[in-house]
Amino acid sequence: MRAFIFPGQGSQAVGMGSALAAASAAAREVFQEVDDALGQSLFKLMSEGPEDQLTLTANAQPAIMAHAIAVLRVLEKEAGISLADKADFVAGHSLGEYTALCAAGALDLSTTAKLLRIRGDAMQAAVPVGVGAMAALLGADLTKAQAIADAAAEGEICTVANDNDPTQVVISGAKAAIERAVAIAKDHGAKRALLLPVSAPFHCPLMQPAADAMEKALADVVIQAPLVPVYANVTAAPVSDPATIRTLLIEQVTGMVRWRESVSAMFAADVTEFVELGGKVLGGMVKRIAPDSTVTSVVSMEDIENLAKSL
Repeated sequence: MRAFIFPGQGSQAVGMGSALAAASAAAREVFQEVDDALGQSLFKLMSEGPEDQLTLTANAQPAIMAHAIAVLRVLEKEAGISLADKADFVAGHSLGEYTALCAAGALDLSTTAKLLRIRGDAMQAAVPVGVGAMAALLGADLTKAQAIADAAAEGEICTVANDNDPTQVVISGAKAAIERAVAIAKDHGAKRALLLPVSAPFHCPLMQPAADAMEKALADVVIQAPLVPVYANVTAAPVSDPATIRTLLIEQVTGMVRWRESVSAMFAADVTEFVELGGKVLGGMVKRIAPDSTVTSVVSMEDIENLAKSL
């Protein structure tokens, strides 16, 4: 069995999608549709930068999605590979869950781009810059990370945001609490702890205003049943019901990204092949979670052609 997976924030880079667009009309159509939906030349920003503008959450989220969907569309239209035929499940890391839903036909492309712009803006606006922070705990599993977060909280928000793999957990919350967590991490068994260069404390209760904004934004959105089940970040379980998908997307803003559990659950459900579309970030995590699986990262035209031959 096979899962198509989609990366989250941090996989953006100036130049993303440029070679693909030059080589493929299918990719150009995706980038144009996203530009039209947003009323912005996002593809120009993806191609040329500047990097500080591309890194802004409100730009990075739709850009990463557009890039991954462009890869998928080239695979579908030019290589004749259908997601419904070749994937048993889809999943995405944080914003990648929206990409997965788009890929599986639950959301159309324009709607997905607009939702991610709203999500990015709302997450940025939820907490004033400098009030929140995030940190990566390396060489720490979920149990150690939770203990570090609890010890550092001292009455402030400090919680696990991303359970990425057995060796990397990200915490999120009030800046002072996260700084305390970094300071005590080694004492609690982590090998290393570092503050992340992010503009807001994602996936923690401080994001409640953004969750409220997404509830409002998603209220009128048409969600179809996906072509294949989507493993949800919040539950680490497959979901196909549109009403449940809507609820979980709202909960996802403040909830923990249960990526390690999602991959483990897919592997336990006999998924042995993971195909990462539009990035090379998740592959390493998957191999650390499910060492016996095979992982293919697909970004370039050459990657697409090689994947098409192997499927």
